Amino acid sequence: MPSTITPSSAAAVPVRRVKPAPLGYRGVAAGLLILGAWAALLTFLLAFYRPDWASPWPYLLVLVQAHLYTGLFITAHDAMHGVVSRNVRLNNALGTLTALLFAFNWFPGMLPKHHQHHRHVGTAADPDFHDGRHPSFLFWFARFAWNYVTWWQIGLMALTYNLLKLAFPMANVIAFWMVPAVLATLQLFFFGTYLPHRGEHSPDNAHKSRSQLRHHLWAFVSCYFFGYHYEHHDQPYLPWWRLWRAKEAAGQ
Repeated sequence: MPSTITPSSAAAVPVRRVKPAPLGYRGVAAGLLILGAWAALLTFLLAFYRPDWASPWPYLLVLVQAHLYTGLFITAHDAMHGVVSRNVRLNNALGTLTALLFAFNWFPGMLPKHHQHHRHVGTAADPDFHDGRHPSFLFWFARFAWNYVTWWQIGLMALTYNLLKLAFPMANVIAFWMVPAVLATLQLFFFGTYLPHRGEHSPDNAHKSRSQLRHHLWAFVSCYFFGYHYEHHDQPYLPWWRLWRAKEAAGQ
């Protein structure tokens, strides 16, 4: 498994920037593809699939659904940077929808916090940051969740769970709706916050971020290229499906 750059080598990454390109409808198409695949697979898994837990297939399907959940949030994240669509209403509508489907996150509430993270990365004003040279993963994750998760989200998740289990087998609801959402949350935090921002960074690292080593397949599977995190902070105008170009341009 490709590793990230270690803290001792977390100097500023040499940058050759990728020029912005017209989005057209590619961002919308990518978002709708993820949304459609997530909805179709979830419908199948809840309504029609009867898992045999002695075989590996149900576990693989849990991981696939978790990856699609992650894609929902990545789409919402791109919308925060206005790179799903140049049509602001369409961009924000897709961002709001995909954020809601990912555990009832509220896009208008997340938007200012995320831009605060970009403006004040690695400082006390960064809502994603946990102060500490070698912070505990679980403690940082708990602080991160405290900053973002609201009581009404928890209430809506509980209500949805109770409604879903009236219509579908409870085991399927837990395995294919609840567990993938939890796994995707951990995936996003681990690859998009913890690994890139933990530890110390050299003074010339303007974004206080490090980046995965170049391996595009693993970068996509692990977190839709957001392990290329220095590149994202340096070029936030790039949608997730163009981040690999920034990594190529960096030559690392």
